[in-house]
Amino acid sequence: MNKKRKNTIQQNEISQIYTFDLGGYPQKILIEGKSKKLPVVITLHGGPGTPIPFSVGCRGMFPEFTDNFIMVYWDQLGCGINDYIIDDSFKISSFVDMTCDLLRKVRDMFKENNIYIFATSWGSVLSALAANSMQDIISGVVANGQIIKELFFNDETISVLEQSRIPPIKLEILKNTTRENATSKELQLMSSCLTKYSNAYNNANGKKAPMLPMIMGLLTSPDYHFKDFKAIMMNGYKNNTSIWSELLRIDLTDTLSGIGVPYVIIQGDTDIVASTQKVIELVAASSNDHLKYHVVKNAGHFPNVDTMNKILEELKIISR
Repeated sequence: MNKKRKNTIQQNEISQIYTFDLGGYPQKILIEGKSKKLPVVITLHGGPGTPIPFSVGCRGMFPEFTDNFIMVYWDQLGCGINDYIIDDSFKISSFVDMTCDLLRKVRDMFKENNIYIFATSWGSVLSALAANSMQDIISGVVANGQIIKELFFNDETISVLEQSRIPPIKLEILKNTTRENATSKELQLMSSCLTKYSNAYNNANGKKAPMLPMIMGLLTSPDYHFKDFKAIMMNGYKNNTSIWSELLRIDLTDTLSGIGVPYVIIQGDTDIVASTQKVIELVAASSNDHLKYHVVKNAGHFPNVDTMNKILEELKIISR
């Protein structure tokens, strides 16, 4: 661990691992911030099962956030430090329940602080559903890569791929796949093709997030063992089909349209994984003053440098 990171940890008034019972499962949570009087931000990562950019292994890595907020880092059950086999008995509602339990635990710890959520991708499903039922605890949400409906197999993704260098045989497979008949094989094919042949995930013109420092930071974390680092990508979700089956059919239009707390969505302009166009249409049609969006140029579904800067900016604004 480098000197700068050590100094950040030492200067934080709170920097500690807690074990909370969430949904009936003991799970480790990292909470850190420069002052115990700061607003709290609970992070809900994507995947499912990919605790990036914020994870329990990130102690001292993000002073730009911990100087302004008490950050609550949670590796959701099944990945990272909370690796666990996620079989098909788990549903989206299982993780919404865990999220709500975490909100209650944090409220009990910080009774006077405002509590916000930062969510990305899959985490945005949890933030929308939790915010809908926990408005007495949540003061606001900033979500990146908001999932709304019609994931992957839709006219927008096919249109983009038709204009790309995708091999015709792969395109034909994807055109003949629906959200109702898609298997893990077609899901992996769609994801790999969007990665290789489009700017859906990472925009080639954007400033990429520095992955090497992040990887080295996790490998030298005071809280992660190598097995925890490995479980960022290879973890208990590998055989799960139930959650993705639900995600392909989910429609959060009504949930987000009726959201009762400030809810800011940050989208990359070339994100067609969680469609930016659908976000724009939803906000325009909702007439809900709580619901707003911002589009980051030259950005895809994965947050790049400009996206992360916008996330921090909007968290500061929403928490004033």
